[in-house]
Amino acid sequence: MASRLIIDKLAVCAALGWLMLVFISTFSAGLWSLPFAPDQMDSDRLAALPGGSHLLGTDAMGRDIAVRLLIGARVSLTVGICAPLLGLGVGLLLGMPAGFYRGWSERIIMTLADVILAFPGLVFLLVVTSVLGPSLKTITFGLGLLISPRFIRVVRANTIRCAEKEFVQAARIGGARDRVILLGEILPNIMGPLLAYTLIVAGFVIVAEGGLGFLGLSVPSPTPSWGGMIAAGRDVLDQTPHVAMIPMAVMFLTVLSVNLIGDRVRGRYERN
Repeated sequence: MASRLIIDKLAVCAALGWLMLVFISTFSAGLWSLPFAPDQMDSDRLAALPGGSHLLGTDAMGRDIAVRLLIGARVSLTVGICAPLLGLGVGLLLGMPAGFYRGWSERIIMTLADVILAFPGLVFLLVVTSVLGPSLKTITFGLGLLISPRFIRVVRANTIRCAEKEFVQAARIGGARDRVILLGEILPNIMGPLLAYTLIVAGFVIVAEGGLGFLGLSVPSPTPSWGGMIAAGRDVLDQTPHVAMIPMAVMFLTVLSVNLIGDRVRGRYERN
């Protein structure tokens, strides 16, 4: 038991360290001069192995993989942070009234959520992209709306459970308004589990954005993204696998780290 706890703590510490490394190196990249531009080609070193002036090698077009990973991380991290927060905001806006008031409002809101859940996700994102145009904002907005029904369900379930607690009943008997009960009593008590769920969804969103980038539906070229880098490396996968494997490994470690931390936070609230 003790060895398992030690392993769990080491895993969480490693996950936190990796995420800190990714965040600091990514968002501080603009403060120091990068050795290469993300779209700069080196015709003498096409799909070069790691080493020398190119720390992680180059892709099939001679572009520096390390620099493109840093710039592409901004896309993945921005979507991975903003899209779940958008989904959480929609979930709170609609899920709390549905769970608190119940009745016809709950039926309308949950029917709307079920309709969005039943709609094919890829088709939904294709429609959003075609209407608004491919961009980082569009992908973030589309993914945020796509995951919002899941947040609505989770918020509704937690609100129903919290609304039956004694302190909420006491506030009602004391004559507190519904808005005061929702914002002052229920919201603070459901935010912990919701933030844990948001972390887990963030990992899913990063993978989803990577999949869209692989299909060419994420940010337009020449802006790099992790999914786009993996897609660009599949043509030379048999000769130089590092072109696709390095961005794949970075995405894997990032998503794994987010999931490990999310599971630890969720487990903490489940024990409480």
